[in-house]
Amino acid sequence: MPNPSRPRAAALAVSAALLSASLAACSSDAKDDVDLPSQALSWKDCPAPSASEGGGDAPSPLPGGAEWQCATMKAPLNWDDPEGDTIDLALIRARASGDEDQRIGSLIFNFGGPGGSGVTTLPAFGSDYAKLRTRYDLVSFDPRGVGRSAGVECEDDEQLDEYFEQDSTPDDAEEQKKLVDNITSFNKACDKNSGTVLPHVRTTDAARDMDLMRQVLGDDKLHYFGISYGTELGGVYAHLFPKNVGRAVFDGVVDPTQDPEQGSLGQAKGFQLALDNYAKDCTSKTEDCPIGDTPAEVKAKIAKLLKELDDKPIPGIFPRDLTQTAATNGIAQSLYSQDFWEYLTEGLQQAYDDDGKILMLLSDSMNGRNEDGRYSNIQAANVSINCADDKPRYTTEDVEAKLPEFREASPLFGDYLAWGMLGCTNWAVDGTADHPDVSASGSAPILVVGNTGDPATPYEGARKMVDALGDGVGVELTYKGQGHGAYDSDSTCVHSAVNDYLLDGTVPKEGTVCT
Repeated sequence: MPNPSRPRAAALAVSAALLSASLAACSSDAKDDVDLPSQALSWKDCPAPSASEGGGDAPSPLPGGAEWQCATMKAPLNWDDPEGDTIDLALIRARASGDEDQRIGSLIFNFGGPGGSGVTTLPAFGSDYAKLRTRYDLVSFDPRGVGRSAGVECEDDEQLDEYFEQDSTPDDAEEQKKLVDNITSFNKACDKNSGTVLPHVRTTDAARDMDLMRQVLGDDKLHYFGISYGTELGGVYAHLFPKNVGRAVFDGVVDPTQDPEQGSLGQAKGFQLALDNYAKDCTSKTEDCPIGDTPAEVKAKIAKLLKELDDKPIPGIFPRDLTQTAATNGIAQSLYSQDFWEYLTEGLQQAYDDDGKILMLLSDSMNGRNEDGRYSNIQAANVSINCADDKPRYTTEDVEAKLPEFREASPLFGDYLAWGMLGCTNWAVDGTADHPDVSASGSAPILVVGNTGDPATPYEGARKMVDALGDGVGVELTYKGQGHGAYDSDSTCVHSAVNDYLLDGTVPKEGTVCT
C-alpha cells in the first residue's frame, strides 16, 4: 500500500508522460560549508534511466539541441562521520542557454515525493523551464535512497503487485491483522535489502547533500526550486544553512508544523476538496456529465463503485484485478492535476462497465509501475524517508480512534488515508521528530507559492511555511486554481512572479494573488 502521508509531485510528473503515451533533525548551528575533500564532477552523456528510476529511454535533447549531461557526486553515507564510507549521488543538468556573463549559477530542483527521481523528472519537463535556463544551469538529482543514489530496495516486482492490491481499508480484526502483517513484511524486506542506508536517508541528510552539491557545482549560494516535498527539503536546508540560501521558490507547499497524523488529515480534506471540484466541473459543462447529473450523484456513484470493489474486484490490466485500494489510489492520482480529470471520467465510465484498465493505469503510475511490470523504487524510498523523518508510530487502535474525524473530513478518502498512517509499523529505524524544523532566521527571501485547490498540499500550508520560516524570510504568493502546485499551471501571473524573482531578484509584493 502506498504511504500517502507525504505528497508525491514526482510521481505525478512521471505519470503525465506515461499516461500521454498509454492513453493517447539536526540543529541550526550547522557549518556553512562542509569540511570534505574537493571533488570535480565528470559530466557525460546521460544513460537510460535505471529500473529503480523508472526505466525508459535516455533523455532527448531540449528544443534547440541542448544535451542533458549526467554526473556522479560522492557524499558521506553518514554525515556524523564525514570521513567514513561514501555513497554515489546521481546528478543531471542542462547548461544555461544565455550568455555566460549573464549566468547566475545552478538552479537545483527537487520535484517531491519523497522518493521521486530528479534525474528522470527534470528532462521530462525541462522545456517548461526554458526561461529559467537563460540564466541558470538546470540541475536535479536522485536524493539519497532514491533511484541510482543508493536506492532503497524492498520487495520484488511480483511481491509489489500483490502488495499494492491488498485491502488497505480493513473492515474487521482479521483484515486489520492481514494489513499489519503485509506492512511488516514489506518493511522487514526494506531492512533486509537496504539496512545499511536506512538510517541515513533523512531529509536533514539530503539537505546536507545539497549544500555539498552547491559547493561542488561552484556556487556561493544555493538557488533552489522545490515542489511538494521539495518545499520541506528546501525549508530544512534553509534552517541548516540560512546564510547559503540564494534565490529559492517553494511551490505546492508542505505544512511544516504538522505531524504525520495532521498531515494525513489535511490530505483527506484536500483530496475531498479536489473531488468536489471535479464533480462540480463535470456536471457544469454544457454536455451531460457521463457519470452523474449532479455533484452529489457523481460522488455517490464513486462511493458505490468502491464499496462494490471491496466485495468483488473487476478485471484491470491482465492478469491483475482492480481492487478497492487500486481504484482509490487511481482516483487520488487523477486529482493531482486538472489535466487528469478527463482520464478519471473515462476511467470511471469503464469501471461501471466492469473494465478497470484506466483506473489501474492511474494507480500504477502513482506506484511507479511501468508497462513492463517493473517498479521504480519511488514507494520504497517514500516509506524509507518518511519513516526516518517521522517520530510517531501509529497502531491500529490509534487509527480506529481517529477514523470518525477522517471520515468527516472525506467520506471517500478518509479511511484510506487514516489506515495509511500504519506505514512505519515495525520500521527498523527510529524517526527523528514530529515535524521538520524550517526556521531560517538570516536567510534570503524565499518565495512560497500556495494553490487554493491543491489536493496533496492544502493551501493553508503555504501560510504555515511562511510563518515557520520566520520574519522577513517567506513571501507568500497565492494561486487560485486546481491541481498540485502552481508553476505548472497556465497562469502567466505565477510564471511572471516566479521568473522575475529567480532571474532578476524581484520579490513580489507579499500577499499577491494570481488566477
